[in-house]
Parts: sequence; C-alpha cells; structure tokens
Amino acid sequence: MTPIKTLTALALGTVLATSAFAANPDVGGAPMFEDKNIIENAVNSADHTTLVAAVKAAGLVDALQGAGPFTVFAPTNAGFAKLPEGTVDTLLMPENKDMLTKVLTAHVVAGDLSADNIVRMAKRSSDGFYHMETLSGDAISAQVKGSNVYIYDENGNVGRVTIADVDQSNGVIHVVDAVLVPK
Repeated sequence: MTPIKTLTALALGTVLATSAFAANPDVGGAPMFEDKNIIENAVNSADHTTLVAAVKAAGLVDALQGAGPFTVFAPTNAGFAKLPEGTVDTLLMPENKDMLTKVLTAHVVAGDLSADNIVRMAKRSSDGFYHMETLSGDAISAQVKGSNVYIYDENGNVGRVTIADVDQSNGVIHVVDAVLVPK
C-alpha cells in the first residue's frame, strides 16, 4: 500500500471507530459501552442509582446480565422521585420483593427494539400506539408526539424517552423520566 492509501485507510478507520463510539450516548455522566451488558453500564450512571439499587434488591442482576436481548425503559432517579412519598422505600423492603420485581420487569421487553423500530410500529398502527408485552406480563405502549416518544403503562401513567438507543451487549436501554407502574 502506498503511504497515501495507508494514511487514508487509517483516517477512515479512525473516523468509523469514532463514529461507532459516538453513536452511543453518555447516560448519567458516564459513557455507555456497547460491549458491556445492561448492568455493567447502568451501575456507572449517576442518574440510575435508585434503579440499580432496586434491581439488586429484587435479585434481577443476573437476569439483566443474561444473553437477552432485552429492551429496557430505564427510569431515572428523578422518575422514581415522582412516585408518592415513601413508595420507593416501601418497594425496597424485603417483604415487598415480589411487588418490586413486578414493577421492574414491567420496564423490560424481550428483544432489541431501537427507537426507529418503536416509532415506525407506532406510526403504522391504527390507534397510533405500539403495544408491547413486558417480562412481567403487563402491557406498555409507545406513542409518538412530535419528536418525542412517550411510554404509557396500564394505568395511563406516561414517561417520556429522554435518551434513546443506548446500545448494550445484550440489548438496548431507552431512558425514561417516569416509573411505569403495572396493575
């Protein structure tokens, strides 16, 4: 290879590698790495300390480190703070582990659903919503309004996707600003 072709190939490789890295957004002030799983990335997000504590209390760490793929609608600390006072503390009590597990798995859908897939499915549907079944067996629905995607739980509560397409080795995370509460 000539020096110019070598330099061009190196520059192109650098641009492609940088583009691939830049494609995954930071979350909670921390880089998210596509080669790490959901838990390995989530523990580094300053915006998801409540979620990580809840996942640990529910005993779901191993499940979310599994092969997946999973789509996780990950509520922020601010989303948990919107719940009625005392709700998080109550959910974290050992005697409420089953309830906590149900709430957390109501944020997880089997498969790797990109924001583009979710938007496309919502826009194609007759009612304007993309309906999904969560790992808890509950339903959530996505709706597009302008440039935003909103996720609704079975009770009509809604969370806005604030960061989409955070790719993981075992799926994808979409950050939401509210906790989705199953019936």
